[in-house]
This record gives sequence, C-alpha cells and structure tokens, in this order.
Amino acid sequence: MYIDESVLKNEEKIAFSLRALYQKSGYVRYKMSKFEEYDFYAVNRDFLVSDNIITFTDTNGKLMALKPDVTLSIVRGTKDTPGKVSKLYYDENVYRVSRNSHGFKEIMQAGIECIGDLSDRDICEVVLLAAKSLKLISDESVLKVSHQGVVSGLLDEIGLYGEERRMALKFIGEKNLHELSDLLKAAGADNEYMKKIKAVFNLSGTAAKILPELKKIGCSPDETAELETLNEELGREGFGSSLIIDFSVVNDMNYYNGIVFRGFVNGIPAGVLSGGQYDKLLLKLGRRSRAVGFAVYTDLLERFEVKEPANA
Repeated sequence: MYIDESVLKNEEKIAFSLRALYQKSGYVRYKMSKFEEYDFYAVNRDFLVSDNIITFTDTNGKLMALKPDVTLSIVRGTKDTPGKVSKLYYDENVYRVSRNSHGFKEIMQAGIECIGDLSDRDICEVVLLAAKSLKLISDESVLKVSHQGVVSGLLDEIGLYGEERRMALKFIGEKNLHELSDLLKAAGADNEYMKKIKAVFNLSGTAAKILPELKKIGCSPDETAELETLNEELGREGFGSSLIIDFSVVNDMNYYNGIVFRGFVNGIPAGVLSGGQYDKLLLKLGRRSRAVGFAVYTDLLERFEVKEPANA
C-alpha cells in the first residue's frame, strides 16, 4: 500500500520510522486501552510525571482514568517468567498536564519496554535503541547517560534521606551546585566530601574522558564498570560519540536504579527522550523481574524539520 508522506505531520513521520526500527530489532507492538481503573494509577501516583489524572465513572460505577502513563500499563500487562524477556514497543497517546501550557493535553509518545529476566546485554540494547531513535530524528543529537548507583552512593555516604534527598536530587538535576552545597553542609558534609561530590557533578563529557576521572575520584567500581560496558557496546555500533556521561540526569530513586538517560536534538530546548532501569517499580508491585525502557515524546517534534529516513 502506497502512503503519500506529504500528508503526514512531522511527528507522524517520525513515529512510523521509530516503529520500523523497533520491529526490526525484534520488539512486538503492545496495544492498550485509552483508560484503566483509577485505583491502579492512584496507588502508583508518585511514579507519574503529573499528579493530575483525568477521571470518569464507568457505567458499572467504577472510577476510571484516561491513561496518564504507558509504562505502568505495560508492567501491569506482563508476568514474571524465569528465563523470559518481554520486548515490547508502543505508539500511544497519554493524557496529562503539559509542562508548557500547564493544562491537560493529549501527548504523543513512542518507545520500548524490556521486562523480565534481563541481562546486561539487554540493557545495553535498549540504550543503543535510544541512541538510534535520536539518530532517526536528527544527526545533531546527544544521549546523556548517568548511573543512579553513583548518585545514590554519594547521598548515602552522608546519610541523606527523605525530603532532604528529594531536594538534593532536584538541585542535581538543575545543576544548582550552590543550593546543593548549602543543603549538604547543613547535613554535616565535611570539606573532603564536598570536594568529591562537586568533582562528580561537574563532570560532563564523553565516556573516554569521564570514566578515568570517576575511578580517580573513587566512585563505586561496579557502577563504573557498567558505564564502561555500555560505552563499549555503543562504540561497537558506531554510537560512542553520541554518548555523554552527565550526572545531572536523575530520575525518581524510589523507582529507578542503574543506568538512566535523556536524549536531546539540536533545535528543541527540552529533552525529547527519557528512560532508564526501573527495577524498583516492579519490586514495589511484588515482581521479581528487571525492567528498562524509554519514551520518545513525539509531540515535541511537531514543528521540527524531519531528516530523510536512513537505515538504522
């Protein structure tokens, strides 16, 4: 069947290209309902980007919610099976408050979720697909990668938990070292600790440049080794130069662990891709599986000039 691409919106063209990439990589499309029972989202509300959820009462009296998140729905639809890995992709709309308009908006997303008895290779594959997704959108793209273990290890050293930890993560994400320093000093940080944490959060660059610095600073060799393996895997596929290590990339530590990442393309001020490992979410739901995935926010690409399709 012939499709006249001239009638497609930019974000629709990109969505088609992403679908082809994910199918070619062995991922199966996951189709879901536009709404689910509200209770499921309410219990896991702190995993959601926004607290606000559009609800309605079904004809049977149940309180339902327009889908505010895809990951939670996919996790709910999978089961733990020893030795099995579910590789799923989606192209769905979610309904939540927009960061720009501050009103409810139908937001287009495409992405993948890899859930099950995961190996380190599976995690590297997902990060590689994130890099390839950015490349489909623009040659001028960068994937910023962090490791929650490095960040949490530093905050554990000083015993920072609860609201103080949440504020520290906020300052780290904003690269606000001034406020972060004040918070840590108030928590009892000494000069040696302050030197170490400032050294880590000032790091940003290619893995070849940053990894030796992490070892000198004395960060956990386990997390450093995981970043090293990831860099080697992406380098073999020709994406080593696209990978930037930046510890300001942080996600909710109640759910995320291990590798986390965010993707940017030139010409769009906000990140167009976000993802990472979220084993802790499954653990909270009583699951034994590991999980990693990402979303591409295709709605942000509405006015973006789409590059010509290339073999990914």
